[in-house]
Amino acid sequence: FFYIDNFSVLYFALKSSDKGWFRSLFVHKVDARKDAHSNLLSKKETSNLYKIQFHNIKPECLEAYNSLEAEVQKRLHQDQDYPCEVVGSWNTWYGEQDQSVHLWRYTGGYPALTECLQKLNNNKEYLEFRKERAKMLISRRNQLLLEFSFWNEPLPRPGPNIYEMRTYYLKPGTMIEWGNHWARAIKYRQENNEAVGGFFSQIGDLYVVHHLWAYENLQTREETRNSAWQKEGWDANVYYTVPLIRSMESRIMIPTKISPLQ
Repeated sequence: FFYIDNFSVLYFALKSSDKGWFRSLFVHKVDARKDAHSNLLSKKETSNLYKIQFHNIKPECLEAYNSLEAEVQKRLHQDQDYPCEVVGSWNTWYGEQDQSVHLWRYTGGYPALTECLQKLNNNKEYLEFRKERAKMLISRRNQLLLEFSFWNEPLPRPGPNIYEMRTYYLKPGTMIEWGNHWARAIKYRQENNEAVGGFFSQIGDLYVVHHLWAYENLQTREETRNSAWQKEGWDANVYYTVPLIRSMESRIMIPTKISPLQ
């Protein structure tokens, strides 16, 4: 009975206190915070807001859609009155087929987004574009995003590249812990300049993370990802972040001709 009694004492001691030294060996803790994760994880030196669009296109309309979208994006870039810019535009290669993905940056945050939408709603040419585009679409959705403070700023780059967008749907309440781990882990994924940008959702589907990577080709992608496992610490990041995920998906994307990210 000696061993049973001592085990019982240890068990009830652990149940009564979350701060026991024995429990701390097995439980990975994150300090309690008293602020929104958007304030704790986003870049303080910028006031950028991002919008990501997913457009599912009728297969027979994909080429016409790309041409029409390119013309509108070009005009918006040339017009200084609109406080927005296209970060990147892609067609999905592997993943959801006949899909176009656009990432926009609004310099100035929510006021810039509001200003841009108001101007576009009063632009007759843009309203005609939307009507024409609607004929080509099956469905569309979007999200408003902030960028993680520890990720690269998504800047134009030459090609040719393929891009992978890895999307993680996290368990509610785990965004801070995710950020804590990836703030350390991102250093393992910088050697080949593959890290493009990291974002988390603010409006739309919540507790969603998008990591954007660039590779020369699929073989380079495999080699780069495999090399991360040879670095001490990467395995710990995977070990601690996998339990935070509800589901995840990967898209391999090809940039459109006018995309700043080539």
